[in-house]
Amino acid sequence: MNGTRMPLVRTVRLSGGLQLELGRKTLIMGILNATPDSFSDGGSYDSVQAAVNRARQMVDEGADLIDIGGESTRPGFEPVPGEEELSRVIPVIRAVREALPHVPLSIDTYKAETARQSLAAGAHIINDIWALRFDSGEMAKVAAEFNCPLILNHNRPDRNYTNLIADVIDDLQESVRIAQAAGVSNDQIWLDPGIGFAKDYDENIAMMGRLSDLAALGYPVLLGTSRKGFIGQALGGVPSSDRVEGTAATVVLGIAQGCGIVRVHDVKAMKRAAAMADAIVYRDRQHG
Repeated sequence: MNGTRMPLVRTVRLSGGLQLELGRKTLIMGILNATPDSFSDGGSYDSVQAAVNRARQMVDEGADLIDIGGESTRPGFEPVPGEEELSRVIPVIRAVREALPHVPLSIDTYKAETARQSLAAGAHIINDIWALRFDSGEMAKVAAEFNCPLILNHNRPDRNYTNLIADVIDDLQESVRIAQAAGVSNDQIWLDPGIGFAKDYDENIAMMGRLSDLAALGYPVLLGTSRKGFIGQALGGVPSSDRVEGTAATVVLGIAQGCGIVRVHDVKAMKRAAAMADAIVYRDRQHG
């Protein structure tokens, strides 16, 4: 694993007059699944009021932004038709935006039309688990049209790697080129190593040790490891509900390697883990 590095300081301006400051502390993205079947909390927040209550709780616990999704992407998931996905997320986005107008929202989708309608309904950021590879660049056009941050999550339909780290970086750089060609500005592109996507246990572990290689590309890096299967495997098969400590370890390792945003279920615990890591990693910026 390479040494500690800090993300660049930058201000990300969002619609509605909101903004996020990167590089001063780790940003905490709370996960809000408006789904009946997500691997960890499926069915818990699939009513609008329950989703709003959960969003309020996560913000009270320290979330800086909320990621709203209407389709589970757990291993073996069944794709959800676009109309059904929209029926799940649009009422939640509108309600959370009304209840928490100061909180940035991202839409977790790989469908361009879902992203478009979600941004129109009040979301600020696109989180694409297929990094623009699902819909022939239509998602990139939506991101350019709304001039919003675009999170490119590494993924593949297979695991035919020649060199894992080099291949992940090459794949993401190709997605960056697709975004740029559509008119997405460089300062609106974020990268995600795609932990748990098209990677087995050993590949996830290897990627966790080389996150600094991704951070070295100069884009903000979001890390999403929360409660994932490789953590359960490393801890001897513990269920998703019992992976808080393991998740915290990955969060701290990610921060030490330059990840500026972490996507988590357990906001209160991960906020504390991140604050401790930040006190070390960001010492000069916090006290300078």
